Amino acid sequence: MRAHVLFVCTGNTCRSPMAEAIARAALREMGADGRVSVSSAGVSAGVGFPASPEVAPALRAIGVEPAEHRSHPLTPELIAEADVVFGLTRAHVDAVLALDPEARARPLDPDGDVPDPIGGPQSIYDATARRLDELVRARLAELDP
Repeated sequence: MRAHVLFVCTGNTCRSPMAEAIARAALREMGADGRVSVSSAGVSAGVGFPASPEVAPALRAIGVEPAEHRSHPLTPELIAEADVVFGLTRAHVDAVLALDPEARARPLDPDGDVPDPIGGPQSIYDATARRLDELVRARLAELDP
């Protein structure tokens, strides 16, 4: 059985692409990359925008090699393909559920929202990547892929 995990943020250029890259790396380490696939989207994303320039160095700082990324808007079809959807904020979870009330959507951080680093210095992106690394690995472990 193959599962699919979707990460959702606002513009799909900072947080959710980082979460997606971290999840891919973690799944490879777990030996589950053949059983679980991941993607990301944004509730207000345009089509085809690259990740913010600060994303790649932030990921490399935690040992994750970034892949080429192009933004995708959140659609009902993407939600339907996902076995679980992780919103980077509760508002993102609400947006997912507004499109599909039956979606298995929940916050990536059960204790709060992951702040958007957009417009901040590299140090904020680095801190966001470190926090996402903790959160993504914890959520994947709960899924027991």
